[in-house]
Amino acid sequence: MVTVENVNVPGRASRVDAAKYAATRRALLRVLPGRPPGMTQAEMFEAVTSHLPEELFPGGAKSSWWAKTVQLDLEKKGLVRRSFESKPLRWYRIAAIE
Repeated sequence: MVTVENVNVPGRASRVDAAKYAATRRALLRVLPGRPPGMTQAEMFEAVTSHLPEELFPGGAKSSWWAKTVQLDLEKKGLVRRSFESKPLRWYRIAAIE
């Protein structure tokens, strides 16, 4: 298990499956561009799904939930940033690809 935080709910933490978190984190950091304007949530969800291992996410099951959970955690940790310059909102990474 790994502890995740939510940038929108300060002080709240949850524990989630470490293997699914790690796989989604790698995928998210791989697909997010390194500078603005970034990707919309729909683009992010679609892009992440194809980079997730089938054995953890059969048929892409719950990949959007995991992408959002990891995105909020990485945003809280300062590795992902959201751009308020356009609607819909967009996200981009500020961390190097790991």
